[in-house]
Amino acid sequence: MSFRTLEISEASLAPQGMQFVTVKSAALGQRADVTIYLPPEHSHMQHLPVVTLLHGVYGSHWSWTYQGGAHLTARQLMREGAIGPIVLVMPSDGLWGDGSGYVKHAHQDFERWIVEEIPQLAARACPAVSTDSPQCIAGLSMGGFAALRLAGRYPARYKAASAHSALTDIAQLDALIEEPRTDWAIDDSNRSVLAALRSSRDRLPALRLDCGRSDALLDANRQLHRSLLDMDIAHTYQEFEGGHDWHYWKAHLAHSLRFFSHTLQGTPHE
Repeated sequence: MSFRTLEISEASLAPQGMQFVTVKSAALGQRADVTIYLPPEHSHMQHLPVVTLLHGVYGSHWSWTYQGGAHLTARQLMREGAIGPIVLVMPSDGLWGDGSGYVKHAHQDFERWIVEEIPQLAARACPAVSTDSPQCIAGLSMGGFAALRLAGRYPARYKAASAHSALTDIAQLDALIEEPRTDWAIDDSNRSVLAALRSSRDRLPALRLDCGRSDALLDANRQLHRSLLDMDIAHTYQEFEGGHDWHYWKAHLAHSLRFFSHTLQGTPHE
């Protein structure tokens, strides 16, 4: 895949390990921004695993780093040897209204932006990444909805998926966004995490999800967990103290990164 335009920040001017990319997306029909974090030793490595992190409503490509400190968490885990070297790729959702849902709309395909264009962009922007790099995906809230849903719709694309405080049905967005969803894709696997996972139940990647015990989405996450158990869909489910906020997501991103590392290494999950 070729991009009509691809602008990459100058390494000597960006914070250590950070890379900022603006690209003309065919799926979106416009430019879009991506933040990338590269481990210190990346220049000597090839085919590094890519972890795509998806933000929630109102956010953008910088949210996971400059609200969530994702690069700091990954850096510390790598220094400790808790995870192997990875590249974090953090795209905007396309910046439609309050949140695109990462689904296909009538005139823009926010799903294809994530599933097809982001891996290609990472390979173009980062010499340590290739089209053979293993792909994992995680997200929070609306991004958690997308991470799990896309793992169900594209099980061959991702080795593992993880969600923090995930919406489980697209209708839960209606209380958060002011724009109507009249031109969004409406089939079951675009609306429901469970429907998307059920559609590929025998070939899903490794899955995990967690939610705070003070989160308004806790009951929905518990129901998703119970439904996955009833369907014999393997997954890890955890609950922790906390709510639907960056304090919670900053505290628990490490669980996703460790989960991905264990999955890629073929070792038992936490």
